[in-house]
Amino acid sequence: MANYKSNEEIINASAETVFNKFSNLEGLGNLLQGAPAEMIPDDKKELLDQVKVTADTISFPGGPAGEVTMRLSELEMPTLIRLEGVGTPVAMSMALHIRPVSEQECGAMVEVDLKVPALVAPMINGPMKQLVAQVAGMLKAVPMN
Repeated sequence: MANYKSNEEIINASAETVFNKFSNLEGLGNLLQGAPAEMIPDDKKELLDQVKVTADTISFPGGPAGEVTMRLSELEMPTLIRLEGVGTPVAMSMALHIRPVSEQECGAMVEVDLKVPALVAPMINGPMKQLVAQVAGMLKAVPMN
């Protein structure tokens, strides 16, 4: 199992607020669709249009692997949101760990686990580390109100 963790990002909102925002996948889908065009890089606009969201799943293009679907699998208010891959080529999960700091601030860290062969892991280490860092960095840009 390959494990990738982001650095902790400090978010100016309570742990409960962050948990509620990110555990509501449909709300996140609406937020993505309503993102200002100038905030989305040109090369990502088509990808964003292909994201599909339901109450408990989020699906997005996965390149050669086809569509990737992640399903909510574990919620621990207010510290953990975990999604598991559904029908993915390899077993995978993504978790958002939330650490209360104060009533108006929390830390958030993204963790991805992939069950990949040991020979493949070195080839994906760089891109996966970059991906979890980007996802964690985007957490701060999400409006919490």
